[in-house]
Amino acid sequence: MAEKKTTKKAAAVKAEEPKKATVKKAAAPKKAAEKKVAVVNAENAGFKAGDVYQALAAAGKALTVKEIAKAAKISEEETLLGLGWLFKEGKLATADEKITLA
Repeated sequence: MAEKKTTKKAAAVKAEEPKKATVKKAAAPKKAAEKKVAVVNAENAGFKAGDVYQALAAAGKALTVKEIAKAAKISEEETLLGLGWLFKEGKLATADEKITLA
C-alpha cells in the first residue's frame, strides 16, 4: 500500500505542475504582390490629372513625381498620366526636376 500512496502523491504533484503548451504557428502563405495596372482612357486620365492638381495645390510648393504620387495616393504611372494631361493644358511648370503649378 505504501507504493500506492507515493504513486498518488507523484501523480498529484505532476497534476499541479502547469502544462506547457506547444503551439506550432503555421507559416502564412506568401501572396504574390498584386501589380496595379493603370487604365489609360480619357476619363481616367482626367481623374488622375485632378488628383495630381489637388496634391500640388495642397502642397503649395514644387514636388517630385514620387512626392506627388505619395501625396495623391496613386501610383507613379497614374501620376505621370495626370501630369501629361496637365502639361498639355499648360497648368504646370518645372524647376530643378520638380513640378509646380504654373
